[in-house]
Amino acid sequence: MKINDIQDPSFLKHATIDSLEILSEDIRAFLLEKLAKTGGHLSSNLGVVELTIALHKVFESPKDHLVFDVGHQGYVHKILTGRANRFDTLRKTDGLSGFLKRSESDHDVYEAGHSSTSIAAAAGFLFAKPYAKDMGHVVAVIGDGALGSGVALEALNFLGHYPDKHPIIILNDNAMSIGQNVGRLAQTLTRLRARKSVRLLRRKSIVIIPKFMRGFVSKTERRVKGFIQGTTYFESLGYQYFGPVDGHNFNILLRVLEAAKNEKKPCVVHVVTQKGKGYHASEIDTTGDWHGVSPKHFIDDKPITSKHSYSHIVAEYLEQRALNNPQFKVITPAMVSGSGLTKFQARFPLQLIDVGIAEATALILATGLALKHQPIVLAIYSTFLQRAYDQLLHDVCMHNADVVIGIDRAGLVGSDGPTHHGIYDIPLMMPMPNLVIAQGKDSVETMQLFDYALDHHQGPIAIRYPKAEAIHDSKDGIKNQITDHHWPIIHQGTLGTIIAFGPVVEQLHQAIQEYHLDVTLINARFIKPIDTKILAHIDTKKPLIIHEESVLNGGLGTMILKHYASLQIPLINVHLMGFNDQFVEQGDQVTILQRYGLDCSSIIEQIKVMLNAT
Repeated sequence: MKINDIQDPSFLKHATIDSLEILSEDIRAFLLEKLAKTGGHLSSNLGVVELTIALHKVFESPKDHLVFDVGHQGYVHKILTGRANRFDTLRKTDGLSGFLKRSESDHDVYEAGHSSTSIAAAAGFLFAKPYAKDMGHVVAVIGDGALGSGVALEALNFLGHYPDKHPIIILNDNAMSIGQNVGRLAQTLTRLRARKSVRLLRRKSIVIIPKFMRGFVSKTERRVKGFIQGTTYFESLGYQYFGPVDGHNFNILLRVLEAAKNEKKPCVVHVVTQKGKGYHASEIDTTGDWHGVSPKHFIDDKPITSKHSYSHIVAEYLEQRALNNPQFKVITPAMVSGSGLTKFQARFPLQLIDVGIAEATALILATGLALKHQPIVLAIYSTFLQRAYDQLLHDVCMHNADVVIGIDRAGLVGSDGPTHHGIYDIPLMMPMPNLVIAQGKDSVETMQLFDYALDHHQGPIAIRYPKAEAIHDSKDGIKNQITDHHWPIIHQGTLGTIIAFGPVVEQLHQAIQEYHLDVTLINARFIKPIDTKILAHIDTKKPLIIHEESVLNGGLGTMILKHYASLQIPLINVHLMGFNDQFVEQGDQVTILQRYGLDCSSIIEQIKVMLNAT
């Protein structure tokens, strides 16, 4: 069957091993062809081709619920469930989602863009099963990196307490998350990988057991296995453990999955796969350069990393900070590559702490270091900071700890879509006592903010920066210092005012000059606290626009309105520009901003309308 002709997985039921192997080759070729045009998550999907095919052959989706963790590895699932003909639109505006999407297919029973949720989601389905007559088996597919997250470990511990629920947990073990795994659990899985298949162990244990005890083989086998190899981590939590097994061998995969399917207790199937299998550059990648790719990656088989992205500019700045201060530490939750810290890690291995997929731990660890007067920067994506709300409030802010949080991917992120847009962190942080929130209008001002945070500020401060390219030359240095929380006036006018922050400020400055608009442009580089002194000098009877690439509820605009309301100052003509109470779908940043009327041109048009109305 041609890849584009696949409508559903039913054709797999009678497929031979030989035909499955041919299908695997075809799917890998298809993925390489399509992702070379659209970009997307490459390595993770190349690694799970045989596993996904085997799951769909053994189980009956969607009656049997296949819960894929994150969705990074969901492309093969999408192909087998009839969406191959839409892959040219992958991650594009109005196109096929890069993650699982319930609105796309009944086979997508759960959707997520953050890791480690699959086991807990499976638990929810299992507890609902008595009331859902059409539900069959529940299978959670989770990676070894994601398994180290507290969310996954909590759910694993919880489900092990219910021997009657029969979750089937597929541990896709490729010794990687985005980059290499860290932590004791990763070492434990490494030792398990060194073991021979459980099937071989079972044959050996039968030989050891005397004939007169064969009737007690199950109990004795477990004891013999424990004597020979030790009880696994999973068995100690109440799971029947299968593995480790070769995740690219259909003969083994199909047998073990059938065995797990026929079990009556919680199961863990430990499948060892090769991330990036079938494409040499991704097979040998140990830093995560081929985890998520753009079409440019396929030029000469070399990963394309921009030295002028905000992530890499910030990372270069942090290297300079670490150079003369061995106490200086950078913490990241499994985002060494994503945050541009690969070079930092190689250069200062003792000054970078990767906690793995454990955002809450990262914030508490940072608090402990700061309380002992260690200079610390936590590099984290906006979307992942959401996973540690309580630790930011309860630990960092309550201790008023000198933690500098570099919030990468602040604002729209484009093709990763609603689970990854960094448009919720400002309202999340705004009510937290002691916390200062800032964002520079360009890379130079961003570096100035980091200087201020590390050299002058006391208490926690979050510095946001976007997923974007920036004009930056480190040789220019940082000429001006920031010493307080004031908002600079970028352009002085008399007829109205625009308040904004981030890269749009420079765009607006150029547009105001181009159109000769007699309006004031204010750079609200400190989103919290707001600059009440400059607000006092704004003529509130004239048009006022407050723009933010963030959700409006609880954002900068609402805080400014609250300030004026507390002083009983009426606002005659004010317009808030930001995202409403909604999820914003995927697409390139320019198109999304235009669609929601938040790009520079829309701001200029809006101020013109307001000026003409006065």
